[in-house]
Amino acid sequence: GATIGLDRLYIKDESPNPTNSFKARGQAAAITRAKYIGATTIALPTAGNAGNAAAAYSAAARLACEVFIPKDAKRPFIDECRLYGANVTLVDGLITDAGRMAAEKGAPLGWYDVSTLKEPYRIEGKKTMGYELAEQMNWTLPDWIVYPTGGGTGMVGMWKAFDEMERIGWLPRGKRPKMVSVQAEQCAPIVRAFQRGEERAQPWEGAKTIADGLRVPRAIGDFLILRAVRESGGTAIAVSDRSMIDGMLAIGKCQGISAAPEGGAAWVAIQRLTAEGAIKSHESVVLFNTGGALKYLDVISS
Repeated sequence: GATIGLDRLYIKDESPNPTNSFKARGQAAAITRAKYIGATTIALPTAGNAGNAAAAYSAAARLACEVFIPKDAKRPFIDECRLYGANVTLVDGLITDAGRMAAEKGAPLGWYDVSTLKEPYRIEGKKTMGYELAEQMNWTLPDWIVYPTGGGTGMVGMWKAFDEMERIGWLPRGKRPKMVSVQAEQCAPIVRAFQRGEERAQPWEGAKTIADGLRVPRAIGDFLILRAVRESGGTAIAVSDRSMIDGMLAIGKCQGISAAPEGGAAWVAIQRLTAEGAIKSHESVVLFNTGGALKYLDVISS
């Protein structure tokens, strides 16, 4: 933080989670519940990390797992799904196309669909980030949360957690963080909708980015993401792929943290907001690094 004039910049590092990302939180809850209600086969589309988490927890729960992933996803994501015994279907297209295929194939067979917001439990798992953050900050919240946004359930889950903690008296009302949604320049439907004042985000055509988790041309919970950003007085920012890599390297060099491009994107957004004077030097800022760099090492070498 000192390099850009911030006194209280913190990184919430999600890479130590099982399967190396925050997706483990949501899938742990969703698949535990699926097992309880009698599901036998888990199915989902994925850009990468969600599929890895679903495959791992399905294996632990002794459930079959069907993963639908774009065929141009990075090889480590595909291989890790197979490592945990999942059946992987490579899809010619984006995660939205994978979702359509998963639904068409799985519905007649009774597969339990853990796609984003298709069931209520993934968001309950993601919600724990909000509770954990409050606990770690001694039952206060930061002035800013900067969050890389693809499907956006992490942001939606935290906003839900803040509401719950206010209702039960663990946090004072009216002191929530400004929420910042960070996306890739070539896949920024939330940013575009925010700038236009729209309640829903139109699908992004030709979505392309090195950050697989941000390559989501249409977020199912777009209106919930936009609501959280606006209610908090936050903003939405798009950054370039090249700057994401620079951000990964900066976080690694300065803090020894393995950051995915998504985390690098959040760093770039913080730099920009600080330079513009939106974030003040005395304010507390939490950067969410949603996953590790190990599955993205090719982007550094290239």
